[in-house]
Amino acid sequence: MLALLRWLFLGIFVVVFGVVGCFFCIIRPFHRNNTYRFAHIFGWAIRVLGMRIEVSRHPDIEKGGPYVFICNHQNSWEIFTIAAMLPKNTVTVGKKSLRWIPFFGWLYWLAGNILIDRKNAGKAHGTIGQTADAIKQRDISVWMFPEGTRSYGRGLLPFKNGAFHTAFRAQVDVVPVCVSELHGKVKMNRWNNGVLKVAFLEPVRIANYQRENLRELSGHCHQLMNDKIKQLNASIEQEKDKS
Repeated sequence: MLALLRWLFLGIFVVVFGVVGCFFCIIRPFHRNNTYRFAHIFGWAIRVLGMRIEVSRHPDIEKGGPYVFICNHQNSWEIFTIAAMLPKNTVTVGKKSLRWIPFFGWLYWLAGNILIDRKNAGKAHGTIGQTADAIKQRDISVWMFPEGTRSYGRGLLPFKNGAFHTAFRAQVDVVPVCVSELHGKVKMNRWNNGVLKVAFLEPVRIANYQRENLRELSGHCHQLMNDKIKQLNASIEQEKDKS
């Protein structure tokens, strides 16, 4: 019964949110803070799933920006969890096909998020330049998933280079964002689905790397994130044992 009520609420919520959001974005399309405002409203639905989020941010993040935020990519529930933690003046990068999904897809596009054609390698490479230009021209940060695909419980997958090429092109620092294990944590019939821990790490200074050392930058970020994700998961298990 609980699962049915949750699915019913989420279905109605997404449709109503999409319709209202589209009308709002028609008034001020592609505004740099549209995504933040709607994401945090949308992220409220995480409470309906019986989950709470604890977020920690390195203090240096507030001193700079814009950034390329890189985050581990786990499963479809991120539509709510990532929305709840998205920083101000930040947009995401998604599939171009999202534009054709009624209401939600239209809202995603009108909110100012960046759409890319992942099936066309040439176009996707050109989008790196477009994304970097958007960072500089609109003074926005970009949220990216360097794994390129959802991990579904397989741990942190190898990184692709797009996010790091974008950071070099825009000459902005990279902020690793680490999210504790989400795969298998949401049970629709369970009242309390526990806590999700998120850590925004210290910005990785792009000035400390040369473009030809991109793989070194990627490997460094991967190691930082892998270690922190394990730490977050361990802390959740320790809290469970104490309770």
